[in-house]
Amino acid sequence: MFRPKLPDVPTPTALSDHHAHSPVPSTDRALAPYVGPVAAVVVVGAVLTALLAAVAVTAVSVAIAAVVLRSLVTGATRY
Repeated sequence: MFRPKLPDVPTPTALSDHHAHSPVPSTDRALAPYVGPVAAVVVVGAVLTALLAAVAVTAVSVAIAAVVLRSLVTGATRY
């Protein structure tokens, strides 16, 4: 009475027969010509990311040095 009814599961052969008749379209062009430009884009992206990170780290360190020097100068003039 309280048992759920599960739907009938189709057999795997029925699914494979449906997809077996659609051939995969073949391309005449190989993927080899695209490897070089894709690798170049990845390398340029990595280099630009590293340069951006270096600029950010340098900016943070200069800001910290400026704060420390400012506190030293203002502390020296008080005494």
